[in-house]
Amino acid sequence: MPRGTVQPNGSAVAASPSASTLGQTLAGHIAPVMSVAFSPDGKILATGSDDRTIKLWDAATRKEIKTLTGHTGAVLSIAFSSDGKTLASGSADTTIKLWEVVSGKELATLKGHTQTILSIAFSADGKTLASGGVDATVKLWDVATGKESKTLTGHAGSIHSVAFSPDARTIASGGDDKSVKLWDVAAGKEVRTLGDQPRAILTVAFDPIGKSVAAGSFGAIKLWDVATGGEIKTLKADQSIYTVAFSPDGKTLASGGSSVQLWNLGTGQLLKNLGAQPAIINAVAFSPDGKTLASGSDDKTAKLLDLTTIVK
Repeated sequence: MPRGTVQPNGSAVAASPSASTLGQTLAGHIAPVMSVAFSPDGKILATGSDDRTIKLWDAATRKEIKTLTGHTGAVLSIAFSSDGKTLASGSADTTIKLWEVVSGKELATLKGHTQTILSIAFSADGKTLASGGVDATVKLWDVATGKESKTLTGHAGSIHSVAFSPDARTIASGGDDKSVKLWDVAAGKEVRTLGDQPRAILTVAFDPIGKSVAAGSFGAIKLWDVATGGEIKTLKADQSIYTVAFSPDGKTLASGGSSVQLWNLGTGQLLKNLGAQPAIINAVAFSPDGKTLASGSDDKTAKLLDLTTIVK
């Protein structure tokens, strides 16, 4: 779930990878990094920032490839299509933009939300995009035409996070109304609401096979069975959870707040706490091979952590 405020634009700062407690640091944004995403082949890391730009980085060399400009508000969520050719970005300017990754060219601007867009997600086939935000709606978009296909209503407040199931049949959404909702994509209808949460839901994610969904809030992560709606387990965190991501093998969950934490999903125990960071962690993402974890934070940087050196 993105957090932070929109900061003024300024001149670009040269990218300079450097060592840190979280591995290699990618510096270049001039405001908090709100979203991170790996391309499907793992070769590119994209970062979206409050500085209204998206940067593409070479994941191997840690060098900046290009900067995408065009949004007039903070870029709060980004996502690659499954073929890696298109990048989508959702912004505080109420629009979604589609970009050609190779050229950096803006392909389309999708308009329909009336307030800040906090989260976007591609379906596995890349044909549909889901978005959610402050206007309390989940919108589905036809990527080929750029047209809105459905609007899903039912939340009673801002929607902080949306996620597609791996089979693209279900969307999960979580928000200020303390609920996680599951939606049937084809029908455009709510399937169920998961539990009664004590606090706002800030982030949601499906496991790699779509059997469970994780939801992060203030001080806890809950995992739910998608088929039955039953709670599987609660991971008790000592911090607010702004972002979660499943490892590609589904055995580990990464979360971010005041620190990056790694959880063993088999036992429900904390596997590794990477220590308090100087700024809030807004986003985490695993590389497709599961060997690297990317994070984006309020300190205006993204970091790449080599998991092979810390997770045995």
